[in-house]
Amino acid sequence: MSHTKTALVTGANKGIGREIARQLAEKGYTVWLGCRDGARGQAAVTELNEAGFKVQLLEIDVTSDASVQAAAQVLAKQTDHLDVLVNNAGILGPRATPLEETTANIKATYEVNVFGPIRVTQAFQALLKAAPSARVVNMSSGLGSMTLTSDPSSPYNAFNNLGYNSSKAALNGVTVALANAFRPFGIKVNSADPGYVATDLNDHAGPRTVVQGATPAVWLATLGDDGPTGAFFQESGPQAW
Repeated sequence: MSHTKTALVTGANKGIGREIARQLAEKGYTVWLGCRDGARGQAAVTELNEAGFKVQLLEIDVTSDASVQAAAQVLAKQTDHLDVLVNNAGILGPRATPLEETTANIKATYEVNVFGPIRVTQAFQALLKAAPSARVVNMSSGLGSMTLTSDPSSPYNAFNNLGYNSSKAALNGVTVALANAFRPFGIKVNSADPGYVATDLNDHAGPRTVVQGATPAVWLATLGDDGPTGAFFQESGPQAW
């Protein structure tokens, strides 16, 4: 029997998330665009459908337990498995120095960047386990690499954002924990560093395109059975923790 490949990408109405969804659809996956704003999400779905890609909308707010649980129930009525989950939704948070950034703002950043992926992965685990060999990709950042950000000679060292950087470092820890937990089920979990991509997150200041930024995530989402798990990758290979 043929197996319909399915994928869910959160934060997918624009930017890297939308491009990941497009590339997966191009590879034959039926893709749900996980979007907090239903109107914006439907506009993205319509544009991708008109371009010939098989994508659908799934409304989901990764900061809300109720929203995530409801989205999992909705998806379970449309498919009996989920081959790929890309936890892409994320925020930069306020641009303040580490000595000025408030704990309230840091908590808000963690709610999306750390607790969101945990909340979504746990809620959709039954569908992931029902797939032959599911893949989970957490969208991290080179700014989550303590090796790079602690090196004064590294360009990453100049971006000293307390909430965002530490949230992505925490997300890498989440990746390792989830990879270990899912290992008995043949599910691989990895972190992806898209690089400095021009998106709304950074006022389109990055030199990389969304097509380039989506590359490591799509590669990790489509890994073969001999691929890695519990690791951190950029486009050219392993990224430093």
